[in-house]
Amino acid sequence: MNGTIRILTRAAILSAALATTSYASDGIVKIGVLGDMSGVYSDVSGRGAVEAAKMAVEAFGGKVAGMPIEVVYADHLNKADVAANTARKWFDVEKVDMITDLVNSAAALAVSQIGKEKNKVVLVSGAGVSDLTGKACNANTIHWTYDTSSISKATTAALVGAGAKTWYFLTADYAFGTAMQRDATRFIEGAGGQVLGAVRHPLNPSDFSSYLLTAQASKAQVIALANAGGDTANSVKQASEFGIGKGEQKLTGLLVTVTDVYAIGTEKGQGLIITTPFYWDRDDNTRKFAAEFVKRAGGKYPTMMQAGVYSSVLHYLKSVEAAKTTEGATVVAKMKELPTDDPLFGKGSVRKDGRKLHPMYVYQVKTPEESKSPWDLYKLLHSVPPEQAFLTIAEGGCPLVN
Repeated sequence: MNGTIRILTRAAILSAALATTSYASDGIVKIGVLGDMSGVYSDVSGRGAVEAAKMAVEAFGGKVAGMPIEVVYADHLNKADVAANTARKWFDVEKVDMITDLVNSAAALAVSQIGKEKNKVVLVSGAGVSDLTGKACNANTIHWTYDTSSISKATTAALVGAGAKTWYFLTADYAFGTAMQRDATRFIEGAGGQVLGAVRHPLNPSDFSSYLLTAQASKAQVIALANAGGDTANSVKQASEFGIGKGEQKLTGLLVTVTDVYAIGTEKGQGLIITTPFYWDRDDNTRKFAAEFVKRAGGKYPTMMQAGVYSSVLHYLKSVEAAKTTEGATVVAKMKELPTDDPLFGKGSVRKDGRKLHPMYVYQVKTPEESKSPWDLYKLLHSVPPEQAFLTIAEGGCPLVN
């Protein structure tokens, strides 16, 4: 699935023709949203991510340094080779300057390396694998919204601190799931907990019952879902059928979005612990953004990944304006130099290893009685400052800075 959204004016095209050669070679700043438009992550990424990018472009004024801005999008089908081939075509033939979204960690890792090879900008909002600012870091990639370490650290700390010491994982069998289980295990054991085992499942299976029964039989105090999107929603729904999460054995999702909880419902999802940098109902700015997003996204509310696309595109455009170029490594260096500030994530910064820093928030899913509307789903437990939420540069092991 491919498409193009153009934000062009006659005056902007004329200005682009007069732009200096340090800017985009074709006189247009072109942004590519590469995500899951049709699969298990389409609700957390998909057309909503495209709308978020459009909203950022419009908020910036529709042009940068006199040049028009164009947004293109494509479906990577959750396949790293499709993502890589699309990225090469975009960079080599279609003159795309920056790629964002990239839900699916394998796809993000592949495109990140192509961005380095082609000296283009890659802003990862959808994928979680923390290796993007660790062993796989490079000077052309920024990891924007969350990662497997920040999500798992806050969630495991809340549960282990409440006495849940033994854990069992139900893990998606690909890069993201592996990284999430690895990072969560580190924090569980560091807090004095114990991991009793894990069972792996493929992407988007129709039936989770055998995996859930294996996890239930472990007698672990917590069954942790190291999966995402539709897989998480279906896991929680089916877990409810076996009574998992209703007794002493707790169920937690390590990556859960607002669209997942909406799909699950508060009856089955109540009590789940959620860690996220963005929730639509956090303050007046997030509510204002959500109101506009809902109109454009068919009634769906924005996920943290879609909010991250908005935030990262806005900072990218500010940095292109300031750097006076679209050259990849130069723009990324400027993005690290300039402080970040937008309505959705507030003030923050981008670290030398490419990690975007901002607070993380630990929420609990409301009960049906507490929820006042269909999308009124979370109550805040506590905030985690960025210096506590994310791995340090030394812990990440990015060769770019070490």
